Amino acid sequence: MVLQAIDWFIVAIFFVILLSIGFAASRQAGNNTANFFLSGRNMPWWLLGVSMVATTFSADTPNLVTDMVRTGGVASNWLWWAFLLTGMLTVFVYAKLWNRSKVMTDLEFYEIRYSGKMAAFLRGFRAIYLGFFFNVMVIASVSLAFIKIAGVMLGLSPAVALSIAAVIVVFYSGLGGLKSILWTDLFQFSFAMFGAIVAAVYVVNAPQIDGLANLFSHPNVADKLSLVPSMSQPEIFLSIFLIPLAVQWWAAWYPGAEPGGGGYVAQRMLSAKSETDAVGATLLFNFFHYALRPWPWIIVGLGSLIIFPDIQSMVDRFPDVSTQYIQNDFAYPAMLREFLPPGLLGLVVASLIAAYMSTTASQLNWGSSYLVNDFYGRFWKPDATEKQKVRFGRISTISLMFVSVLLALVLQNALQAFQYLLMIGAGTGLIYILRWFWWRINAYSEMAAMIGAGVYSLTFILIENFALTVDPEGIVTVFNLSMSTAYWNIIKFVGVVFLTSSTWIIVTFLTLPIDEGTLRDFYRKIRPGGPGWKKVVDRAHAEGIILKKEADLKWDVPTGILCMMLGSVSIYSTLFAIGNLLYNDLVQASIFIAMAIISALLLYRSWNKLRMD
Repeated sequence: MVLQAIDWFIVAIFFVILLSIGFAASRQAGNNTANFFLSGRNMPWWLLGVSMVATTFSADTPNLVTDMVRTGGVASNWLWWAFLLTGMLTVFVYAKLWNRSKVMTDLEFYEIRYSGKMAAFLRGFRAIYLGFFFNVMVIASVSLAFIKIAGVMLGLSPAVALSIAAVIVVFYSGLGGLKSILWTDLFQFSFAMFGAIVAAVYVVNAPQIDGLANLFSHPNVADKLSLVPSMSQPEIFLSIFLIPLAVQWWAAWYPGAEPGGGGYVAQRMLSAKSETDAVGATLLFNFFHYALRPWPWIIVGLGSLIIFPDIQSMVDRFPDVSTQYIQNDFAYPAMLREFLPPGLLGLVVASLIAAYMSTTASQLNWGSSYLVNDFYGRFWKPDATEKQKVRFGRISTISLMFVSVLLALVLQNALQAFQYLLMIGAGTGLIYILRWFWWRINAYSEMAAMIGAGVYSLTFILIENFALTVDPEGIVTVFNLSMSTAYWNIIKFVGVVFLTSSTWIIVTFLTLPIDEGTLRDFYRKIRPGGPGWKKVVDRAHAEGIILKKEADLKWDVPTGILCMMLGSVSIYSTLFAIGNLLYNDLVQASIFIAMAIISALLLYRSWNKLRMD
């Protein structure tokens, strides 16, 4: 057992505070589904923004970043840094559109945007697919990280650790719904961020590392520091930098970075009390998520290369932990156990538990909202009372957690889950971006994209697994192809994107458009504007029906895209400024600080031109 009495006391106090906040915020949550899943639609931007970033700050996130740093260096974080572009597009283009929709969940969108039986089927199918199966995969992947933390620091078996955490998180998320989750997220994010910074400081000052200068000059670390991969290795440059920035951010659907918004991010935007609050919340989320959080985890990941230069060194150091769980992502909890003193270790362990519970609670509430609103209340029991819907929501919360725990026990590492989720969503992103602004897209388009992404991803994965079975050295020799594994990964991802996008575009033109009444109702409600709706507006005008109000005459999406670009430059510049300050490169840091300030000022001027209700 690693934790001492003081550590257990701190962990216990954390749980008491957490449950107290959840219980205090739970009043009126069971009255109706709007309160349970959307907190009455009156939440302020700052609370929603912190909740979004707390949800993405899971126990598996430091492990994932550590895995990336150990295997590909700091620059490999572009695999997720590129999603900032998606996030900023959501901030300045889609946040206000979601808030205008006034739907309960983003799946309800299907039946205000499309029409007919296919729209209803798509809504119900995705409620099960995303609300249950996909959501279970996400919760299981973050539970895997918790297993490793509990095994290293608490001395608990995976089943025992997950059972204890599951009971607590199900209790407060099932009791108070989203409002309870939002307020516990505020506490948990503050706690988790403090713990991450403290952990990084102690690791850097450990005798074996002895400061940032020694860390960055160590031969195990020196070649891992670049913020951008070198073009001298074109396959690496393409796979972890160019493709993510050029294709991945708009083409792939990934939880928390959905093109056009979606999932728990859309849920928070729908909970905002105004369009301005929805935009402010998503902007705060992206700033915290990309500019401020990564460096403490990166520092610990780099330090782990000195203490545990390979996986075998961790296996030797922790003989009581199953080798199934000792992969590169295991290095993060291993470093915390090695260097944190009693008391502080308990605080950091509690902060990681906080991160795990925050993400899990949000995923449970989000998945349950799909199952209740888009399956149970829409198809299974349309006449269900609000009390019955809330009761079903609590039952589905328990069920989701139970299945997720079972799946978590068979996964091996965080990067594995990340890559599978990324592949399954490859190629679907473009349709989620365009469906708001091109009237011709229909329910068959979305179904084709979803099925195509699944089929094409599975095909490439089966090809890869077959090749590795025949020849463990890789794809190259079995197919007599002159390429590295990195090139194969590029072909795999871009291939799925191209095939999926081609499929849904072809299906769009081969199927009938949405009926005119639905299109007009959607336009009146959302007011998307732009050339993609010109035919619908003109046809209505010919019949004497005015759809476009005077306020809609100036389409502000180009201004939104400009804001997206300026916001991305400002946040990336802040991220790199912090990195160069840590590297003690004051010249580069000063340049990035100047870029961050200038782009932020330009953003402020452009933002004021956006139309808000």
